[in-house]
Amino acid sequence: MILIGIDLGGTNIAVGAVDEEGRILAQASAKTLAQRPFTEIVRDMAGCVRRVMDALPGREFAGIGIGIPGIADESGTVLNCTNLGWFNEPLADEMHKYFDLPVYIGNDANVAALAECHVGAAKGCRSSVMITLGTGVGGGIVLDGRPWNGAHGRGGEIGHMTLVPDGVPCTCGNNGCVERYCSATALIRIGRQECRAFPDSLMLKKAGGDPEKISAKTVIDAAKEGDAPALRAFNSFVYYLALTINNLTASLDPEMIVLGGGVSHAGAFLLDAVRALLPRYQIFKALPIPKVELAQLGNEAGIIGAAMLGKR
Repeated sequence: MILIGIDLGGTNIAVGAVDEEGRILAQASAKTLAQRPFTEIVRDMAGCVRRVMDALPGREFAGIGIGIPGIADESGTVLNCTNLGWFNEPLADEMHKYFDLPVYIGNDANVAALAECHVGAAKGCRSSVMITLGTGVGGGIVLDGRPWNGAHGRGGEIGHMTLVPDGVPCTCGNNGCVERYCSATALIRIGRQECRAFPDSLMLKKAGGDPEKISAKTVIDAAKEGDAPALRAFNSFVYYLALTINNLTASLDPEMIVLGGGVSHAGAFLLDAVRALLPRYQIFKALPIPKVELAQLGNEAGIIGAAMLGKR
């Protein structure tokens, strides 16, 4: 069985043919050019799908899965996709104009989590949660081997769980969201605060004396070298991440937490710190806590996970 996966982003359309083992057999891509009309973007998505199919002559295809940066209902209508300006757009019906195949649609973070569950870090787990630590915080929940979208498509919005009541304002309009404390943006904010208080910090030296040039990597690299202000910033980040994982454990009790996104490139430095702190906050101390691992699939997770939406 071969499935088509489409990773639809605000910048690029990435399409791949994926086998049951999660191997990508052929790929094609195009620019999204998100300001264009809905029908033009779908036309280019279909063109990429056709190129992938043509690269595998004689093969049969079982379905098309699409990961979108938004939410869709069970009919395949995109209810809300702000990055593309799509609201109540009939994506599945539009794709059916090009292909007589089943079309499955899921949130991009959820499909990435599904890919990690099927063939990545969480392979073999029936339940897992992926937390993407990037500019914001994304999340995907897999229960009993299937993505959990919730009753209204909001399942997995980990970045907008309230972590600190009346805390730092968030772009969503609320205050104190996970995203304001566990993202690369948060790590940069805390690092700059430390530099204002301690201008001799190694972070500032690494940034050439310009606090505006401090990145998440700057903070982490300085923390690895033992810089006290950088370590305080990093430890604050880890503290809030551990609290977030604890909340997810108390509500979902997953077998594994998978960490992805740019901050996860800190590797064992991040992983060891989170693993060391987690037991402090877990209830029912005699029970196992979720394993915490780094995502394995990188940019391919979107294509693979979207394809896996059609795996029944």
